[in-house]
Amino acid sequence: MDKRNWRINNQIRAPKVRVIGADGKQVGVLGISEAVVRAKEESLDLVEIAPQAKPPVVKIVELGKFLYQEEKKARAQKLKTKASELKEMRFSPFIGQSDFETRLTRVREFLGDKNKVRIVIKFKGRQMEVKQAGYAVTNKILAILGESVAVDMQPKFLGRHLVMVISPTNKKVVKEAKGLDNLS
Repeated sequence: MDKRNWRINNQIRAPKVRVIGADGKQVGVLGISEAVVRAKEESLDLVEIAPQAKPPVVKIVELGKFLYQEEKKARAQKLKTKASELKEMRFSPFIGQSDFETRLTRVREFLGDKNKVRIVIKFKGRQMEVKQAGYAVTNKILAILGESVAVDMQPKFLGRHLVMVISPTNKKVVKEAKGLDNLS
C-alpha cells in the first residue's frame, strides 16, 4: 500500500473543496457535506488528492480501484529509479596504448550508464619507486574525459594501489567526450 494516508469522505477537514467527478471532469467548488452526499449518491468515495491546494482537491472514485492505481504508479516509479553503482577499472602505471584505450572505452560506458567509476592503478614490485607514472595515468584519464566527469575522490595511495573515484556530470557530455587520439 501507499505510505501516504489518503483522507476519505468524512475524514476530509476542509469546509470547501474542489470536486472532480467520477468521469474526470471538474464539478466545481462545493461544501464538504455536499461533496460527500454527491459521492454517496453514485455509490463511490470522496478521496482528497491534493490537500495543499486552495481549496483542497477531492475526487469521486471507487476507493479500492484508486488505491490499486496509486500502488501501481508507485511500483512503476520505483522501477524507473536506479541506484548508482560503483564500477572499478584497473590500470597499471606503464600500460600500453591499446589496453589504455580499451579500458577507457569501458569507463565511458560505465559513466554513460550513470555509474561511478573507481580507477585503480596497481603497482607491482619496483614500480612503487615511480609513483609519478600512476599520477600521469590518472591525469591522462581526466584530460581525455574532461568536463564530462567530476572527481569524487582525488587520486591517493592505498597500499600498492593508486585509487581515484569519478562520476558523470551529464550523460550527454560523456557520449560526446574527447577522443582518445587527443593525448596519444
